[in-house]
Amino acid sequence: VTAHWEKFFRDQLPEKYTAEQVKSIKKKFLKSVQTNVVYGPSSLSEFTRWRVKMIAEEFLAYSLGLELNTDPEPEEKMDENEEESTESPREAAEDVGQVGDFSSYINNVTVTPSKRKRNHSKPGSGNKRSKSQANTKEEAAEDVSAEPLHFLQCHSKGNSREDFKTQLWSCVFEPLLDCGARKDPIVSSSRTVATCGGESICLIDCETGTVLKKYKVATEEFFSVAWTTLTMVISNSRKKSHNILAAAGRRGIVKLIHVAADFCYGEIKAHKKPIATVCFSPTRETHLFTASYDKRIALWDIGIPDCDYNFKASQLLVLEALSIPLRIALVPTCSDQYLLAGCEGGCFAWNIKLDKEQKSRPFEAVFQFPDEDGGMTTSHRVDGLAFLNDDVVVSKSSKPGCIYLWSWSRSFDAKGKGCQRTVSAVILAELEWSTTDLSYLTLSTCPAKDYVFCGDEQGSVWMYNLSNYTTAWSSAKGKRTDKRIPPTQILNWPELRANGEQLTEVLINNVVSDPTFTYLVVLTSVNITAIWKKS
Repeated sequence: VTAHWEKFFRDQLPEKYTAEQVKSIKKKFLKSVQTNVVYGPSSLSEFTRWRVKMIAEEFLAYSLGLELNTDPEPEEKMDENEEESTESPREAAEDVGQVGDFSSYINNVTVTPSKRKRNHSKPGSGNKRSKSQANTKEEAAEDVSAEPLHFLQCHSKGNSREDFKTQLWSCVFEPLLDCGARKDPIVSSSRTVATCGGESICLIDCETGTVLKKYKVATEEFFSVAWTTLTMVISNSRKKSHNILAAAGRRGIVKLIHVAADFCYGEIKAHKKPIATVCFSPTRETHLFTASYDKRIALWDIGIPDCDYNFKASQLLVLEALSIPLRIALVPTCSDQYLLAGCEGGCFAWNIKLDKEQKSRPFEAVFQFPDEDGGMTTSHRVDGLAFLNDDVVVSKSSKPGCIYLWSWSRSFDAKGKGCQRTVSAVILAELEWSTTDLSYLTLSTCPAKDYVFCGDEQGSVWMYNLSNYTTAWSSAKGKRTDKRIPPTQILNWPELRANGEQLTEVLINNVVSDPTFTYLVVLTSVNITAIWKKS
């Protein structure tokens, strides 16, 4: 870009130049540089043109002392081009299949709440929401900067480029082996993420957008993935830590994959019905929980494979649910004793302590939440559930347009006697969210940064920075935050085109950040994995 300017354009600019002359030469230079500076494969030509334009604008700003994007006219033209631009899915390495990489062609996508373009389904709510978000704009200024890095179409059925229907459901960042999965979460995650949907599981490098590995089972539809780190005996009787990925879905079978060896070394026929979600114990690396449509949550010891990958799995516990468990979370302060589950019919807690003889157990408590009529109810679908810290639980879907934050320790009395008791959730706050009645748009948290994330039915990601609230909630007399907390920011879905047509009706099924909140991985209903980077 610099050479192109030096060779063809620098001499066209007089020593003393006017704003009009700069504007004219800038226009010519941007057009010329996008045409003549060629880089990379032809399949990425649209992306290259966009990137070259960005570099050229930055170069001119630096060289001529211009401010970036101070000219409203080119800005508007860029927006029009944005809608017109297309990029075909590119063909990646053979072992990965076709990976569509859609560029958003947006200059420095700094998304602020006030930029939200679409209103939600209920009349009037959109205006109210945008007003409250605008108020948070200044106080959240340092956080309101994220850029889209990659849009990947890597879970296509049969590697079809036309597949914009495969639903993506679950993703989790790989733990760093140097740190071990059980140490400080802030430094125990890599930039590699495992994603699942349809017949495949992908390992993606979030920085480069490269699909590092891909595993396929033609007859499966994967719903959930989870990592653990096992110390395995390798040759010469030496021990070494390896990351193992567990994946499960419609067939009720858990696949165990030794990622470094590119080897699916075993499977556990855990349930006769689909498995909704899986998770490993944070303290016992071989203990895996599987929550199934058979209305049971099972605890398995997956064992440690030997050097020939022989292993022995055993079932340790079965938790009986009254309805299908959708999300599970182990209580951080007592992860060997209590498990929380969001189910089709409510939010429940089980005692999972293994020193008890009873192998099959009913729930210990069911939680009551406020309903739309002002009363309390236990019967509602809970399709989002996660801990924000050791005590604060975040759950979604007791009523439309609301995410609750509540205290585990103040709601659940561990000394309480009797099984299947009803307890009221001690609500700390409500988060303002979409008014949609669509289910299974789940939430996640980033405890190290006090963030909550949740996608909606319009392709947007709602982000809540709750660091200003958590100290007050943790005090013994922590009072409820009366007003609904609006999102700190909303990331809008960019205007992407596939085969010349704009992708519409994008649902965000899941949003997950790495522990340091460097990357944000967004899983959609249209077979696209979006990766954002906090800048």
